[in-house]
Formats: sequence, C-alpha cells, structure tokens
Amino acid sequence: MNPALTLATAARVLRQVRTDRRTIALIVVVPCVLIGLLAWMFSGTPVFDRTGAAILGIFPMTVLFVVTSVATLRERQSGTLERLLTTPLGKGDFMLGYAVAFAVLGTLQALVATAFAVWVCGLDVAGPLWLLVVVAVVDALLGSALGLLASAFARTEFQAVQFMPAFIFPQFLLCGLFIARDQMPDVLHWVSNVLPLSYAVDAMKTITTETDPYGTVGADLAVVGGFIVLALALASLTLSRRSR
Repeated sequence: MNPALTLATAARVLRQVRTDRRTIALIVVVPCVLIGLLAWMFSGTPVFDRTGAAILGIFPMTVLFVVTSVATLRERQSGTLERLLTTPLGKGDFMLGYAVAFAVLGTLQALVATAFAVWVCGLDVAGPLWLLVVVAVVDALLGSALGLLASAFARTEFQAVQFMPAFIFPQFLLCGLFIARDQMPDVLHWVSNVLPLSYAVDAMKTITTETDPYGTVGADLAVVGGFIVLALALASLTLSRRSR
C-alpha cells in the first residue's frame, strides 16, 4: 500500500461529497433532527439520558453504512473503480482511502451530533466529552467498513440499501438499546456478544455513567477496531477489478 495513493483517494472522495448537499445533510443534519425528536418525545423523563448515548453510537454507523455502500457501488457502476484499479492504485489503497475520507466525515458528524445532544438536548454525560466523540468516530468507521463490504454483494443502489436489514438491524435490536444485554435470553445474549455495535453502545453508556471510563471503553474500542479491520480485509478480498 502507498500512503500517497491512499490520501489521494481520500481527497477525491471528500471532493465528491462536498458537492453533494444531500449527502452532507444526511451525515450532519439528519442525526441532529432525530436526536432532537427523541429528546423532545421524552422531555421531563430520564429516558433520553438512558438511551441518548446509545443513539449517538448507532447513528454514525447507520448513516455511514448507507453513504459508503451507495458511493462505492456508484464507483463500480460508472466504471471508475475498474479504471482506478488499472493504475498503481491497489485494493488496499482504495479501501483505506475510503476509510480515511469517511473518518473525516464521521468526525464532523460526531462533533455536531455530540454537541447538539449535550448542549442543546441536555444529555447528561459523566465522563469526558472528547471520548464520546472518539467512540462516535469509531462507530462511523465501522459503518463505512461494513458498507464497503456490503457493496461487494450488491448490483444496484436499491440492493445496497436492502442490505441494511442484514448488516444493521440485528445489531440495532441486540445492542442493548431496548433491553440490557445481560437480561436477554441466553441465545440472544450470545449473539449480541459477537456483534460490534454491542461494544460501541456499551462504550457510550459507560462514558455517560462513569467518571473514569478509560479502561472499559478502551477494551470495547479494541473489539470494534478488530471488526473494522476484519470488514476492510474481507471487502478488499471481494473487490473486483471488473465492473459488473
């Protein structure tokens, strides 16, 4: 892999996104709107403080999954990917370039969403805010990595979106948002233990409830990071040099 080619790929992706206002709105504005609705619905109750952190962990992954899978599929359909891979650009450079680009977008999203949740909606956070942002960025990277992997199995943008129920919804249901994972039936608890979003949500909850969350959160982030590396590696292996 060539760092210069990786950064060039990331810069190209960011230039493309910058001209797409709808994508920018989806990444930055929509999470704030949904967080605001949740806070409004449960105003005057402790529900938002219990679920707000989990939502901050879920939104970056979900949004970046959709954006990345559709953007990568467009590269395939337009023949851009095929042309790029005839140059010295390697599959690893392409994958890491996308990961870097969407890490930048994920950072922007995390900063805006966290600031909105804490200072506008009043989310109570016991731990350091910067760590909350870090976890949200890692969640965004996870969504991008899964989106790159899902795009390898889709032939149309509609199919790419259809992969959400397979890649995202089970994690959404079993991450501990609706019921504590240790209160689930044994089989579901075991399944939740092998899903990366569970660890991201656990990290978010730890940050909002503990003043010294570094050890626990570090372990959770290590697990999520392992899933990101695995997803990127599998996506690279499935990356074809021919447009389908």
